[in-house]
Amino acid sequence: MYRKVENQIKNWILGTNKEALLITGARQVGKTYLIRELLKSNNCDYVEFNLIEQPSLIPLFESARMNDINSFLARLSVATDHEFIKGKTIIFFDEVQEYKDILTAIKFLVDDGSFKYVLSGSLLGVELRDLRSAPVGYLSIIEMFPMDFEEFLIALKVKQETLDYLNECFTEQKEVDSFIHERIIDTFYTYLVVGGMPEAIQTYIDENDFNKVSKVHEKIIEFYKRDFTKYEKKDKLKLIKTYDLIPSELNAKNKRYIFTDLDKNLKFDRYENSFNWLSDAGVALPIFNTTEPVVPLKINKQSNLFKFFLSDIGMLSTLFGRATQIKLLEKAEEINCGAIFENAVAQELFAHGYEGYYYANKKKGEVDFLIEYEGSCLPIEVKSGKDYTQHSALTNILSNDDYKIKKAFVFSTYNLSVKGKIVYLPIYMLMFINEKAIPLPQKERINLANL
Repeated sequence: MYRKVENQIKNWILGTNKEALLITGARQVGKTYLIRELLKSNNCDYVEFNLIEQPSLIPLFESARMNDINSFLARLSVATDHEFIKGKTIIFFDEVQEYKDILTAIKFLVDDGSFKYVLSGSLLGVELRDLRSAPVGYLSIIEMFPMDFEEFLIALKVKQETLDYLNECFTEQKEVDSFIHERIIDTFYTYLVVGGMPEAIQTYIDENDFNKVSKVHEKIIEFYKRDFTKYEKKDKLKLIKTYDLIPSELNAKNKRYIFTDLDKNLKFDRYENSFNWLSDAGVALPIFNTTEPVVPLKINKQSNLFKFFLSDIGMLSTLFGRATQIKLLEKAEEINCGAIFENAVAQELFAHGYEGYYYANKKKGEVDFLIEYEGSCLPIEVKSGKDYTQHSALTNILSNDDYKIKKAFVFSTYNLSVKGKIVYLPIYMLMFINEKAIPLPQKERINLANL
């Protein structure tokens, strides 16, 4: 299946830079498979080690940490029949979360320069948080998420011409052909049930059986909880309880995660590490409150007020139950899809590299999402019903000249239209919101030679 991070990984494989590469993300998002397939397809000489399946390798890293590289490589070569060729062999370490001091070891391995190293790990959580601040020149980090909607469409063999046409409609703000619009909306509802986990998508493609797709989701959730249990015992975290409450909190009226629902007698700081762990592990996505819809949004962030979404919309639909899945597949009008639509939006924003926020004010109301887009604050409303043009909070902040908001997006199942500052978009057009695709402005080179 096509993944958008392929080119980044391929560039590292074929490039001449010495730094190691870490692919991180939640369990089952396809990290190991993608690395292995790209190494094979590019005819790389590589050797793979798994620190869960081969725990005897973990003590070897102490040699690397002590900068005894020759000893490390000699002992590592004993664990495989593969011949190491300096300057050619790529060494792939999988499940590196089993060795939390990998950063120290990889620094010396990169300095040695004999081989290139690619690493992969799931549920890294707080134990490997330091990896995100790795010294420049030693480690590049790519975070993988479940497959987004565009990747789902590609897996279903949509034509590139169709994607280009939809992108053109988004860019030029013109209505989509009604036949194409209805087909893509139907597919989006299917995506809400199948989700973005590669195994679930492959099961849907091969079997066309939503019961089997749900079994895949249940299996992954069980894997997560086994991992949670290991960390709970060690760090006294409340991971399972915190994770299990997410669906019901999203189903509440304001969808805010109320931590007192976990335990009325505990303060937020007693659960804060559990929230952080689930977020760092990539299994849950926090959208924080910001008190003002102005950039930078982060300066007004309130860390104790947030919505907590699941990392995969298909898994959320499975947790909501069969009745919800059936109504989604039937596009039943009476179903309240608000939580599911918002989770899909949060998932897409994270996959595209955004830090998402929401805005809530007693007088002005609540706006579902705020992101920094094209240099400004972009409010986003998500509507799952017929009343998609009713959005008093959005209207309130757009009318405030102090906020200097240029435009807003409202996502729904209806076709594209524009009214003033508000662009009404089909919800599938989320796939075209990508800040990295927007070029920075050009500026004349500064020359201070005559200063």
